[in-house]
Amino acid sequence: MIQKTERANQIKSRFKYESQCTFLPIIQIDGGKLMSSDINELYRRVIYRNNTLTDLLTISRSMPGELVMCQEKLVQEAVDTLLDNGIRGQPMRDGHNKVYKSFSDVIEGKEGRFRETSLGKQVNYSRRSIIVVGPSLSLHCCGLPREIAIELFQTFVIRGLIRQHLAPNIGVTKSKIREKGPIVWEILVPTLHRLGIQAFQPILVEGRAICLHPLVCKGFNGDFDGDQMAVHACLLMFSHMNLLSPTIGDPISVPTQDMLIGLYVLMSGNRRGICANRYNP
Repeated sequence: MIQKTERANQIKSRFKYESQCTFLPIIQIDGGKLMSSDINELYRRVIYRNNTLTDLLTISRSMPGELVMCQEKLVQEAVDTLLDNGIRGQPMRDGHNKVYKSFSDVIEGKEGRFRETSLGKQVNYSRRSIIVVGPSLSLHCCGLPREIAIELFQTFVIRGLIRQHLAPNIGVTKSKIREKGPIVWEILVPTLHRLGIQAFQPILVEGRAICLHPLVCKGFNGDFDGDQMAVHACLLMFSHMNLLSPTIGDPISVPTQDMLIGLYVLMSGNRRGICANRYNP
């Protein structure tokens, strides 16, 4: 009797919670109806079964032990469903045959609580676009679309030039921005090693795609089949300073994109061969 009462108190103390508006929302919609989070319904199920177990333990002298044990199993089942719906086989569903989202569903994945709100960091002055081949670029350069370049550098460059009285207005300042040679970082997610983040000298290009030399693709583990790359202004870390792997010393800038280089030579209009298109740093 005493052991069962202590066990019931432990179960009750474990599931005392504070309802947070952001995590367990209850919203009133048109018509006076309430929309509640799935976790609220799973919590309600746990509390209801736990209260039933408490009532059975209160009058346990007249109740058979098998009934109390069965109710304890129902409480444990409700707790398991709250933590991971479907862990016991058939998941719990609502009246529209939709599976309830448990705690594990809320916190896992890219849109989960941890990765979306806790681990994610906002990077200022950053943009993202698809990469395309740019074999005419130098190894330490990247083709940056004008639209992205304006968004990256316009704010603080305009402010600095006007404060130093180097430009009288915004129009003149924008023309001076194109004369500068800033450094940008290029990142291909996921960044699994140090060479996944490298620095390039941007060259303004037309279009909306980021141009990249094919020899630097191995460090990013990327290719030109629709991969996207992020770019943001940062400190020096030139690509031509990362020719060797920092772990094993193997060459990184190797011609892995041979087919694209060959197609560029064939379509360049120069029939003297690849020797006429040598790389000049």
